[in-house]
Amino acid sequence: MKILFFGRGTIATQYGWALEKAGHTVEFYVRPGRAAQYGPTVKLDLLDARQNPRGEVVQETWPVVLREDLGADHDYDLILVSVTHGAFAGAVEFLAPRVGRATVLVFNNLWTDPRRAIASLPADQVVWGFPAAGGGFNNQGVLRGGLMKMVFFGTLGNPLTDRDRAVRKLFTSAGFKVSEQKNFGDWLWHHFILDVGFGSETLKAGGVEALMSSSEALKGIVLDVRELLPLLKARGVKLGLAATLPFSLPAGLFGFVMKKLFAAGSLIREITLRGGASASTSAEMQVYPRDALDEARRLGIRVPRLEAIEGLLG
Repeated sequence: MKILFFGRGTIATQYGWALEKAGHTVEFYVRPGRAAQYGPTVKLDLLDARQNPRGEVVQETWPVVLREDLGADHDYDLILVSVTHGAFAGAVEFLAPRVGRATVLVFNNLWTDPRRAIASLPADQVVWGFPAAGGGFNNQGVLRGGLMKMVFFGTLGNPLTDRDRAVRKLFTSAGFKVSEQKNFGDWLWHHFILDVGFGSETLKAGGVEALMSSSEALKGIVLDVRELLPLLKARGVKLGLAATLPFSLPAGLFGFVMKKLFAAGSLIREITLRGGASASTSAEMQVYPRDALDEARRLGIRVPRLEAIEGLLG
């Protein structure tokens, strides 16, 4: 496939690297002026867990192709969009007249209604997915991140199309394992409130490393998510047992399990630490709780734990 990644952020760069290594042609669309700023290479320091569950160390300088223009007459098979959720609407507005015949893979956190979020795109060309990766660029411009083996896909209640199948095959042929999620719109919102809980407790703890070392802070994540479940229900999300069971556990037990998950030497701990050092990740930790708090107020739902940290949300 010939693939265009929208932006050269943490997620796009890592998956672009993995898919190019699997034999595909990869390019990045960046805003005018950014190509000179970024340069023709990316320094990578990655943990790749596709073959090694502990993460194979990858350290290399990777040549990349950046472009600052995009017309509707392009020959890309796939355009992958992974931007901050606040930038998604702008990305869709830009792409709408330029999609051409390409499949658009939405690989993005969303807090808006997914169907409305892509309303200006041809719906039959959109595929829904979500990454399992993290990290960030450090002060020296090195991308320190990690790729998990799993990637998530789903539909908005529709049968799989040929485009859906082709994108799933793209990832499995590159060594990833697909986890199929029923009702992907609801799954995205569940994931968002988990990020709200993680971000809120990180802000309170004073950083990602402090969060992962504190049973009390980790316990707070489940308390935050429980508080936000009525918000999802008000939005029409079906709160099935599979989605809510982890947050029905006693908070202390949840904290204990999370502390084991983030134990020293674990892959997820290392990837999370790498992301926590990124300025963009730190900013998102404020934005997610702020957006959830604003929505709760709009719907008249009390969220005392979120309200209590409003002063930390910028």
